Amino acid sequence: MTPREIVAELDKYVVGQAKAKRAVAIALRNRHRRQRLPAEMAEDVAPKNILMIGPTGVGKTEIARRLAKLAHSPFLKIEASKFTEVGYVGRDVESMIRDLVEIGVKLVREEREAEVRSRAAQAAEERVLDLLLPPSPTGPGFGAGSHEEQLARDQVVSTREKLREQLRAGKLDGKMVEVDVAQRAAMPSFEVVSGSSVEEIGVNLRDMMPGLFQGKTRRRLLPVSEAREHLVQEETQKLIDMDGVARAAIERVENSGIIFLDEIDKIAGKDGGHGPDISREGVQRDILPIVEGTTVSTKHGMVKTDHILFIAAGAFHVSKPSDLIPELQGRFPIRVELEALGRDEFIRILTEPRNALIKQYIALMLTEGLRLEFTPEAIARVAELATLVNDRTENIGARRLHTVLERLLDDVSFHAPELDGQSITIDPAYVDRMLADIAKSDDLSRYIL
Repeated sequence: MTPREIVAELDKYVVGQAKAKRAVAIALRNRHRRQRLPAEMAEDVAPKNILMIGPTGVGKTEIARRLAKLAHSPFLKIEASKFTEVGYVGRDVESMIRDLVEIGVKLVREEREAEVRSRAAQAAEERVLDLLLPPSPTGPGFGAGSHEEQLARDQVVSTREKLREQLRAGKLDGKMVEVDVAQRAAMPSFEVVSGSSVEEIGVNLRDMMPGLFQGKTRRRLLPVSEAREHLVQEETQKLIDMDGVARAAIERVENSGIIFLDEIDKIAGKDGGHGPDISREGVQRDILPIVEGTTVSTKHGMVKTDHILFIAAGAFHVSKPSDLIPELQGRFPIRVELEALGRDEFIRILTEPRNALIKQYIALMLTEGLRLEFTPEAIARVAELATLVNDRTENIGARRLHTVLERLLDDVSFHAPELDGQSITIDPAYVDRMLADIAKSDDLSRYIL
């Protein structure tokens, strides 16, 4: 996709923030350009990491998340404040690469499962038919080409095809069959203090003592519908090469992975600090080699972080981007400031995006048989009140719309099952009646998220 097409796609879900959209669109396109370069030159082209600066609820996370979906890339959102300096209790920074690889493995595995799903379904269907109609052994009186054996075979084939038709029509879903189900052996519980995560240690134990943690097979009586789904999963696992999945996942993570480091401002401290400030600077120094490019060991193999795209974001109310250590600042060359949202943006957020809040509430009420309509004036009034609450209390951006709409439609949501077949129009008078306390009272503590 071209940068213009990427921005147009992002416009379907995120209102405004044109600068941020342009920046991420160019960063994504640069990856495509890099892949077309000669290998020697491509190795030296580093991703242009992005630092988004803006208050909460203006679309920072949504832009990064939608970008990853567009690119079909492994995407991880994590708060920088969750990390601790090496030597302290908490998550080490390398865990985000291990988490990203797990997401990549899941992504590739789902793609491979979709590719082999039809073959697995066919194999599972044959196994279900075997359970419903076990093959009858030929007796000693039947010769290899005897007439009796041929008649028996024809009858079995005919019966099997009739069962196949009934199975596909769902007529046998309630019939009970016996299936061998593998049970996963539970890992022993233990505590450990080391640089490795518990997941890594668990995998190492399984590798060292494979026989000890193998699950046993237990025969269970299941309905045909459940048995077939279980057998489809079993056949799917047989058809997928997990080593190949791991290799493809690592390659995808290395070349197209995206990590969204939220709350980067929470680990920015002023020089000369002590106590927590020193710990925050330690986390920055631990993050630095990951962003610069290093090799991280995961249970699926070694992963190079040189070409992973990092998008950092923070409100920077208390600290400034310049409070980050200089080395880390240099690794985020593209800086984008996102604008705070007001009444006009709220109106667009409520109506324009493909997954707009108004559309969501209309669809939810329609499941109860209730037709819900909003007049343009009512939507404008909701946007005004959301802006008013943000101005009087903590400004949480577009997230305030969730609070206001929930309060507005509280009565409708409660009585919706009793209003099947009816229509309700939300107009400014209804908005003012339901949200009168918000409009008049300065004590809005009940409506703060």
